[in-house]
Amino acid sequence: MWWCFAIGSAVFAALTAILAKVGIEGVNSTLATAIRTAVVLVMSWGIVFFTGTQSGIGEISHRSWLFLILSGLATGASWLCYYHALQTGAASKVVPIDKMSVVITLVLAFLILREPFSTKSLIGCVLITAGTLLMVL
Repeated sequence: MWWCFAIGSAVFAALTAILAKVGIEGVNSTLATAIRTAVVLVMSWGIVFFTGTQSGIGEISHRSWLFLILSGLATGASWLCYYHALQTGAASKVVPIDKMSVVITLVLAFLILREPFSTKSLIGCVLITAGTLLMVL
């Protein structure tokens, strides 16, 4: 079932890029990021309350809080960079570079999380990198 959500993520990420590129026209990229973040915040908390999962807040460990906060800061930095890049560059060039995060994630997962890095993963990383370069150069 995870792959259905992964496909949904890819579709919504694609829509995000196109909708953002249209919506950011004439708007400061930082302001646009703040507006997007506010919408995501309201939507996320709405889903939490709709599903009744807010009672789990007290069960979150200090370690999880720390890493969730750090992840949130990384997300914010990513969105700020992404919106500025989208505002000043072509979506068809910005998005492939942004998706290089797949390669970076695989490398970090190997280095930090000690996840296995197979020949198949290496070939995939090389192909993603080559494809990205082909699209943006």
